[in-house]
Amino acid sequence: RHCTDVVCCVIFVVVILGYIALGVVAWVHGDPRKVIYPTDSYGQFCGQKDTPNENKTILFYFNILKCASPVVLINLQCPTTQLCVSKCPDRFVTYIDVQASYRYKPDQWNYFKQFCKPGFNSPRKSVAQVLRDEDCPSMIIPSRPFLKRCFPDFSTKNGVLTVANQTTFKDGRGKTRNVTDLREAANGINNVLDARSIGVKIFEDYAISWYWILIGLFIAMIVSLLFLVLLRFTAGVLFWIFIFGVIGIIGYGIWHCYWEYDHLKGIPGSDLTVYDIGFQTDFRVYLQLRQTWLAFMVILCGAEVIIILMLIFLRNRIRIAIALLQEGSRAIGYIMSTLFYPIVTFILIAVCISYWAVTAVFLATSGEPVYKVMANQTLCKYANLTCDPETFNSTNVTKLCPGAQCTFAFYGGESLYHKYIFIFQLANAFVFLWLVNFAIALGQCTLAGAFASYYWASRKPADIPLWPLFSSFGRAIRYHTGSLAFGALILAIVQLIRVILEYLDHKLKGTQNSFTRFLLCCLKCCFWCLEKFLKFINRNAYIMIAIYGKNFCTSAKEAFFLLMRNVVRVAVLDKVTDFLLFLGKILVAGGVGVLAFFFFTQKIPVIAQEAPTLNYYWVPLLTVIIGSYLVAHGFFSVYAMCVDTLFLCFCEDLERNDGSTAKPYFMSASLHRILGKKELSPKKA
Repeated sequence: RHCTDVVCCVIFVVVILGYIALGVVAWVHGDPRKVIYPTDSYGQFCGQKDTPNENKTILFYFNILKCASPVVLINLQCPTTQLCVSKCPDRFVTYIDVQASYRYKPDQWNYFKQFCKPGFNSPRKSVAQVLRDEDCPSMIIPSRPFLKRCFPDFSTKNGVLTVANQTTFKDGRGKTRNVTDLREAANGINNVLDARSIGVKIFEDYAISWYWILIGLFIAMIVSLLFLVLLRFTAGVLFWIFIFGVIGIIGYGIWHCYWEYDHLKGIPGSDLTVYDIGFQTDFRVYLQLRQTWLAFMVILCGAEVIIILMLIFLRNRIRIAIALLQEGSRAIGYIMSTLFYPIVTFILIAVCISYWAVTAVFLATSGEPVYKVMANQTLCKYANLTCDPETFNSTNVTKLCPGAQCTFAFYGGESLYHKYIFIFQLANAFVFLWLVNFAIALGQCTLAGAFASYYWASRKPADIPLWPLFSSFGRAIRYHTGSLAFGALILAIVQLIRVILEYLDHKLKGTQNSFTRFLLCCLKCCFWCLEKFLKFINRNAYIMIAIYGKNFCTSAKEAFFLLMRNVVRVAVLDKVTDFLLFLGKILVAGGVGVLAFFFFTQKIPVIAQEAPTLNYYWVPLLTVIIGSYLVAHGFFSVYAMCVDTLFLCFCEDLERNDGSTAKPYFMSASLHRILGKKELSPKKA
């Protein structure tokens, strides 16, 4: 053993150090409060401690009609003044009414002014000037806080949309408007509120049933282990039952097609051809034609003949595939610790995801407040230009564009760091993909090394190393970090390109250029195929690295040509393995899911009293089913890696050894018998 792909290892370490530095810089400049707290028109946080807005946790919009969609309210800056308030308004009031009655109803003015700009206390100021300068809203509407923002308190009464049981309101500009003017906002908000209500109920269900969900997942783990152990004895039986079942079903299909073909004989119109009747929207018309059933019968006969011929000519390779599956079950039985290695991979990937997400948030909130001119007049030449709120009132903008304001727009900056925020986000995403692929590669190489030590042991299990999994992990880290990083780098580049293509496709969805859409579709398809191919090559390259300790390119080349020399065996083994593992996943998820269904619906009399009372029984049920499938997938991914490793070792064994005393086979006795050898030669110790 020696260190492989040292240059890539050094680059990988440098990139990790740079990634850490990027996280530190983002942490210094970023401020996640910009995501947590709403921001008013002056760039101040609502509800932030030790500020004038400490007790004002809710954002209030002067004119909610200017931003009817809640998506706009949450993600974009609405073209109206935004103010931090301690509570949302609970009544209909217009500024005109308040101004007319403030002398003999001071309480009404005191209530209304809390929704005006801080410090404003001039009820005698003309309505036109107040609305022009947006000192106060023209009206306030009964609202309720949602996502720390004041939304109109919509409700329905006898199928009619209302706000505080009213269907109309005064807009403060001399007009009476119907609340249906807010229908777009009402629909979006009510959908979100309904989702929140459902979310609360789902959370309650999880709080009550989490204990039983864990029990279900534990049962799934036990069933997965039993299935892997039993594959040693049942792999062949399951496969042949399935194959003969398919042959039987196709045979019945052939008989049924012939029966329909013969039954339609002599019926008027049944001898017409598909060409004669043309295209019909009612496809049952075609079932009245003898030609249709004849075509079905020919297709099924062809499929039956192909399957039977494949079984005849590939029977020996199928036996080898089944023997390797049984050998894989035996290998896992000797190295049980490998079944729990996916937990290590899961932890590494979770750390990568957490670091990426935190860094992305800090990068996204790294800017300083940027203010822009918000003008009511569309022809104002200063609209959307940056401004300084402290000096804005002394400029000519307010004179040339009456009602214009210097309003907070977003967070950004003009420094070098702020100019390259987007590049830093791309780098963050790229290194994240690289690290995730490296964690997966490390797991594959570690498992491959452990299972290879089993195959190449002369006497099993006596010659298997004491701690094969830990030894393999140490070798992978000590000698092959560079090679694993190299393979992960290639895959990360392709995945980043796919992400960029998806982004471009999303942005260009509305375009009418069919050629652009066609080109993007072709590129996405090509890079998807390339990613699948690279994953296949990388997986087998890591196995060869674990066996021989060579660099990535050499291992990938040797693995590729070794597989090409055994391409039929590869295809047969791949399909047989995929079928049995898919059957196992469905068996585990389906079996545990059925048990969970009967339990959570209280249909098991013995333990019906133990079942919790739920709002939605499907919440824990789906969690158990999906969780069971993922648990089974975790265990079976180890098994798939074991079978792939043993297969490459088997192919190497056949090419390097001949079964003689000098070059004995290392394969099991069952594989040796399938190859037609009379007796397994003694192996060297």
